[in-house]
Amino acid sequence: MKYFKLNDGNKIPAAGFGTFQMQNSEKCAQAVTDAISIGYRLIDTAQSYYNEKSVGKGIKDSNVDREDLFITSKLWLTDTGYSKTKKAFEQTLTNLNLDYLDLYLIHQPYGDVFGSWRAMEDLQKEGKVKSIGVSNFYDDQITNLALFNDIKPAVNQIEVNPWFQQKQSIDYLKSFNVQPEAWAAFAEGKHDIFNNPTLKSIGEKYSKSVGQVILRWEIQRSIISLTKSFNINHMKENINIFDFELSDDDLNKISTLDKNESQFFDHRDPKMIKNLINLH
Repeated sequence: MKYFKLNDGNKIPAAGFGTFQMQNSEKCAQAVTDAISIGYRLIDTAQSYYNEKSVGKGIKDSNVDREDLFITSKLWLTDTGYSKTKKAFEQTLTNLNLDYLDLYLIHQPYGDVFGSWRAMEDLQKEGKVKSIGVSNFYDDQITNLALFNDIKPAVNQIEVNPWFQQKQSIDYLKSFNVQPEAWAAFAEGKHDIFNNPTLKSIGEKYSKSVGQVILRWEIQRSIISLTKSFNINHMKENINIFDFELSDDDLNKISTLDKNESQFFDHRDPKMIKNLINLH
């Protein structure tokens, strides 16, 4: 497994297992256990996924030493603010049946993010979380947070896929020494991504699938990739991306696929913000 070094000195696996839309169930727990058994060490969940208890069970059932795992969860926007963040974090630890987290993220850039960030800084100083970061923050938002607080976000988890490559934001995060992490690497199959001729032809050169090409492309851009599946064969495929390297020509071809727009929603749309608030 390849690792990236964060700005706080901690290291994070380059490929991880996500659990979005995996409901709290035995099936979710088994998927986490399976993922760990085949080599995943980064497990990503969130308060708003409502599956932290199952993820925690999957971690426990894996029988892998805690220090060998990297566990991430996220704070939902309705719990922003100093005291509510502290309370939500403790509930997350209880749900996961863990003593600490490796990474805790502010899930959305709304609400009292400054109060939440101060709470997270304190949690890090107390040793309850090793690294702290954000998710879905735009460049100006992450700059504002970083410049007016003691600790800079270690990670920004954002949508990155061939249709929405986030070139400017990725370059900015790197220049600011914030590690980019990608959700929706496959854009949930939109625009028939798995049958795209460009991606398929690149994969054929290396005897790799379109999915493996996409994940390799992200890692070569120094972006952490997250994937999810209940299927063990798909899990294995998604982590088997460290035995080949895309050429500059391959990377240039993938670059031409960029539509430069989110495949899901605009985080600056007031209607979307209201929908997110009402979601939970």
